[in-house]
Amino acid sequence: MSFSGPRNVNGYRNQHESSWDTAGSNGYTRSNIGAKLDGYFDKRELPMYKDKPYSYAASRRKPWWQKWRFTGGILLLLVALLYWVGIFSSTNTRTSVKDASKSTWSWSSKMAGTQVDWNERRERVKDAFVLSWDGYEKYAWGHDGYHPTSKRGTQMTPSGMGWIIVDALDTLMIMNLTLRLTHAREWITTSLNYEQDQEVNTFETTIRMLGGLLSAHYLSTTFPEMAPLADDDQGAPGEDLYLEKATDLADRLLGAFDSDSGVPYASVNLKTLKGIRSHADDGASSTAEATSLQLEFKYLAMLTGEKDYWEKVEKVMELVDDNGEEDGLVPIFIYAHDGTFRGHNIRLGSRGDSYYEYLIKQYLQTSGQEPIYLELWNQALTGVRKHLITYSKKSHFTIIAERPNGLQSDLQPKMDHLVCFMPGTIALAATGGKTVAEAKQAGKWGKKEQADLNLAIELTKTCWGMYRTTATGLAPEITFFEINDPARSEADRPSTPPADPTSTDASAEWKDDYVIKNQDAHNLQRPETVETLFYMWRITGDEKYREWGWEMFMSFVNYTKLEGDAGFTSVANVLRVPPKLRDNMESFWLAETLKYFYLLFSPVDLLPLDSIVINTEAHIFPRFQLVRGLTTGWKRKPRDKDGKVIKSEKKALEGGGKQKEISEEQKTVKEEQKKDEGTASKGEA
Repeated sequence: MSFSGPRNVNGYRNQHESSWDTAGSNGYTRSNIGAKLDGYFDKRELPMYKDKPYSYAASRRKPWWQKWRFTGGILLLLVALLYWVGIFSSTNTRTSVKDASKSTWSWSSKMAGTQVDWNERRERVKDAFVLSWDGYEKYAWGHDGYHPTSKRGTQMTPSGMGWIIVDALDTLMIMNLTLRLTHAREWITTSLNYEQDQEVNTFETTIRMLGGLLSAHYLSTTFPEMAPLADDDQGAPGEDLYLEKATDLADRLLGAFDSDSGVPYASVNLKTLKGIRSHADDGASSTAEATSLQLEFKYLAMLTGEKDYWEKVEKVMELVDDNGEEDGLVPIFIYAHDGTFRGHNIRLGSRGDSYYEYLIKQYLQTSGQEPIYLELWNQALTGVRKHLITYSKKSHFTIIAERPNGLQSDLQPKMDHLVCFMPGTIALAATGGKTVAEAKQAGKWGKKEQADLNLAIELTKTCWGMYRTTATGLAPEITFFEINDPARSEADRPSTPPADPTSTDASAEWKDDYVIKNQDAHNLQRPETVETLFYMWRITGDEKYREWGWEMFMSFVNYTKLEGDAGFTSVANVLRVPPKLRDNMESFWLAETLKYFYLLFSPVDLLPLDSIVINTEAHIFPRFQLVRGLTTGWKRKPRDKDGKVIKSEKKALEGGGKQKEISEEQKTVKEEQKKDEGTASKGEA
């Protein structure tokens, strides 16, 4: 499909153009020359995001004579500064990156016990991002994987996908790291090419790459003072760079949906556009992966007016729901060839998680105009309460357990760290992104909303305990819990409140309820708990969530930061100090974990929650209205009290396997028509 990117499409933007004071550091950890030049740019042209708002310029355009005059002045000043610092002399006086790194991180041993300055803490998160980015830039630039311990990069495809670069674009913008963003755009412009004969994962490529490009487009067009670049100004040659790349990628990913049912294959070849069934799990796709493409493709449909993007992903939601699973809880595998589920494993961890996340977020994305997704979310949350909620044995922590063999089987008291997205999502659903106070004032608060928020608070406490129970202060990948036999349900919840996981006593009894196995004790720099802390802080205003986040961030600093300039890495075992380290920096460390830390410590008017929706890779999209012919194209089948589809005669519609309920009246009409046709046939004979 040929594409000419739209310019300033009306109907989807929310103009929340607030920003922060220009004073302060830009977070660079460069040489002395770099610090001096950065300081100049900070004061003159690159506004930083601080606590005090100021007005955006009325227009993103600048007269050409102003741009040339400014550029000429900068060039003259640059020459003068270079001469002043002796760059043209025989002796190079610049500080090494390693020395700069040591100097920058001297704060980490000095902040304990000091008065809280959230803006200062936010700057320290930026320091961590800059150190990580600069290490990648120095040792693995353009590579999809970064191994900071061995200081090398690896590729996922022949010429690279920009896995780390594209995933981190919007974080660069939010942190106002303009010089680094410029380098990233240069790579995207000159090196990013999707015409590669390579199989890629449909889901991961969508949420990270497509999502990253779309988020960059949104932020650069709606908030032009975030890391401002002339190249993406209105009318500039690179104005639609991110959108054009996103459309090219999306057109290739659509090949994954060319299955008999419409459920996407697990992978797709970028060049041949051929969908490829999973190489494991009997060829079934992951349910979470098939149902976590919707925010990205729906937003792209809104931007381009191409309904095919919308219809492909919407069809998947209909197929999943048509299975009629009990209480809205779905198995974690689904076959692409016929749209039926494989097995009965029910969990909110890996392969199940973001299905539930994208139910409520699809409702919010289209500004509440698709109530079908709110209905699905409410049914699923009720199912979670009924079938998956239980409590730890001694200290009564609230757990979202698993049912590996179906809803009638025994509970398994296991929580992936991935499940810790859920408390924040529950809180988001309860208020729609507004604060609790705002929801109450608007008359949109009742017993259900309060009960949901209470559940979110208790689950957040459980996830925080995963960090507090280890020697490093970092959570393991998987945690098991000691529970009663038989397991207690929410209807049989303990009368005493759960223990306080903020206790510093190493032998505290509450820790006995957490069971961490050696094979599950690694930490991959995952974002889910800090994501929840961000939502809980924004929605409740309770400062403790920021304090918990700072303690968590310092654990990452203390135990995952490498010596020198390579950055941060993942951990092999969080139970030991010092921990054994892995040799890998995940792209979501930059795209999600550090972004959520930064937003957690930022003013609440930076990206207000009630005007945006955040995808499962922490990429920022706007909420929009259903315009340009986009609408909900399906309806749910009638259900019984357990959420199961009511069985009745069904008729297959032409052109596909879509089923239609036929009423008794319709059946009578159909039978009469058959009699008439039979009489006519006999007469003709």
